[in-house]
Amino acid sequence: MTSPVNPASLLFSRRVLLGYGVAGTFLLPALLQSSMALAASSKAGKAQAAKPGKAPQRLVMLDPGHGGKDPGAIGVSGTYEKHISLAAAHELKRQLESNGRYRVELTRTRDVFVPLDERVARAQSKGAALFVSMHADALRDPGVRGASVYTLSNSASDAQTAALAARENSADRFGGPGFRDTPPEVARILSSLVRQETRAGSTRLAHTMVGSLDQDVPLLTNPSRHAGFVVLKAADIPSVLVEMGFMSNPRDEAELRKASHRARVATAMSRAVDAYFLAQAGVTRTSF
Repeated sequence: MTSPVNPASLLFSRRVLLGYGVAGTFLLPALLQSSMALAASSKAGKAQAAKPGKAPQRLVMLDPGHGGKDPGAIGVSGTYEKHISLAAAHELKRQLESNGRYRVELTRTRDVFVPLDERVARAQSKGAALFVSMHADALRDPGVRGASVYTLSNSASDAQTAALAARENSADRFGGPGFRDTPPEVARILSSLVRQETRAGSTRLAHTMVGSLDQDVPLLTNPSRHAGFVVLKAADIPSVLVEMGFMSNPRDEAELRKASHRARVATAMSRAVDAYFLAQAGVTRTSF
């Protein structure tokens, strides 16, 4: 059974904020009544459409980092991050779909450039239940290796994460003159609401992701971190960014080039997605 819709949470979705701006704050009573009616109507429609005894499949949106004219990090032997992230996302999609419990889509399915905001918009327009961005960055120190998981915050948990977020957010420099930055005042409001709306879900997902990855792959020291990643700013979708390793580290790069290692990473991430939804539903793993 799917979790009941919280009408109040709909008020703070990014779509509502962008549609009404700050003035939406003064429209809360009317929007609340409208949202409650919409939620009731949607719930009734889904109940009729769903088959008896079978819950509708949740949509998991996977986001392979970079692509096209943005190669991302370039490994010590010349491997492009964009190729690693796409290959790993396809493998995770295959594994998630194999159990029949989820629908899975990718923000890009081939080597093309997709602006950061468009990646978020695609997940929102599809009604995704989770958003998982997949990367393999590079650091100045080639000795640092291991996977890590990041959630959204106004401030970075550490200097290394701040630099990483700055590099990931700079992907939109490839977007050309059509890209416009969000005004600082609006960005602060959105960021604050995002933290309130999705922090709990994103934190739970990050916790299960770290625990699951730790069973199969090396982890970075203090692997659960946070910073202001643009791609995680979907107000209504729990979101995490997973660094599967560092292309600047010879061992990480060599492993990520192997399909067998990417499959292990995908298996760990798939377990984490299962654990997240199991905890959300309040059931035990044996229910599957």
